[in-house]
Amino acid sequence: MENLSNLANALDYSDIIHLEFYVQEQLAKGKEICDLIIGDFDTQQFPMPDYLTAQIQQAYENKQNDYPPLEGVLSLRDEVAKQTKKHFNVSYNPDTEMLISGGARPLLYSAMLATVSAEDKVIYPVPSWNNMFYTTMCGGKHVPIETSEANQFLPTAEQLQAHISDARLITLCSPQNPNGSMFSKQQLGEICDMVVAENARRRAINAKPLYVIYDQVYWMLTMQEVEHYHPASLCPDIKPYLIVVDAGTKAFAATGIRVGWATGPHEVIAKMQVIQEHIGAMAPTAEQLATAVLFQNEAYLQSYLAGFKEKILASMAVLHQGVQDMKGAGIAIDSFIPNAGIYMTLKIDAINMETPDGNVLENADQVSRYLIDSAGLALVPFASFGCRSKASQLWYRAAVCTISPSEIEAALPRLQTALLALTQSRQLLEA
Repeated sequence: MENLSNLANALDYSDIIHLEFYVQEQLAKGKEICDLIIGDFDTQQFPMPDYLTAQIQQAYENKQNDYPPLEGVLSLRDEVAKQTKKHFNVSYNPDTEMLISGGARPLLYSAMLATVSAEDKVIYPVPSWNNMFYTTMCGGKHVPIETSEANQFLPTAEQLQAHISDARLITLCSPQNPNGSMFSKQQLGEICDMVVAENARRRAINAKPLYVIYDQVYWMLTMQEVEHYHPASLCPDIKPYLIVVDAGTKAFAATGIRVGWATGPHEVIAKMQVIQEHIGAMAPTAEQLATAVLFQNEAYLQSYLAGFKEKILASMAVLHQGVQDMKGAGIAIDSFIPNAGIYMTLKIDAINMETPDGNVLENADQVSRYLIDSAGLALVPFASFGCRSKASQLWYRAAVCTISPSEIEAALPRLQTALLALTQSRQLLEA
């Protein structure tokens, strides 16, 4: 479209949204589909905290429907500072080192806008969520780091080291989206030490710093007694170069209330605030006030999270057991329970297999559409998160809390039938 900007022409919906559009088309035709694509919630099965709902309603009854302060309401900033100190022993000034926004997305984007100029290198692991789009929107130069199953699809310091000398930004996520893995203390500590050393080198030559954006949106949903680590708690010296993004939207099953927060160096947060002012990405006042009150009721919050995680694990258990039964029957499929979050990871070896109607499944996207059409099961391939390696094409994300366990269970026989219907490609056998 030559009449539009270069950015407009470069952007499209994500592969995830394109896949969901296809699912919605099939649902409109009356097809039964177990839709595990979007990282959202079945609000009947996973309602947001009653206490949070009541506090939002109370705030609106109290006429709290005006513009919020650009930096966010003070009570929520204070609570975020207290939570960060309590859980990670890291201190942030709520007046100068913190920003509240309409969910995590505006913060991730504005943090990149505040640190990245055109053609600056942005390092991000794949698979990962939305980094490729934000880098394009900032005009940055893409440096994707292909991760592997061996490291739970997390980047290592060694992988990053080869690219940092002239990079401007590293983006990290733990717990990771799409697969729910988490950095160990050693893994994250090595990355932090590397960033600190690189910035010491740059200070000596008066070069611009290397920043890190750390997305920890799913940390409150940590399971299996695994510990989540904050970079600045492991390495205080990284704090001047670190922007941490968090939110309550996933942990409270409240994706629609759009409340997120960022902590970081004053000079970065101040510019993120200016960007937010110009794009109007503030979270509503009532939702901010209510979230602050929820944090103040620690006993209720922890009880809610415990019950929430128990239900997530119950849904995961249904899918995991079904997949493991198929694996035991000799089908080329596997599954893994994550360390945290709302996604389960499936490994399906179906590329280059032939469908009953004679089509060869040449890539992960074709496998996904075959499973939608033949099994009524919708998964997101890791390829949709930027992966290009042959090994990564076998992996898929399942958002288990978008639908009831009974619907997941009903889809399992369909999945087994669809996979058993695949055969070795005649074209490959002849070759």
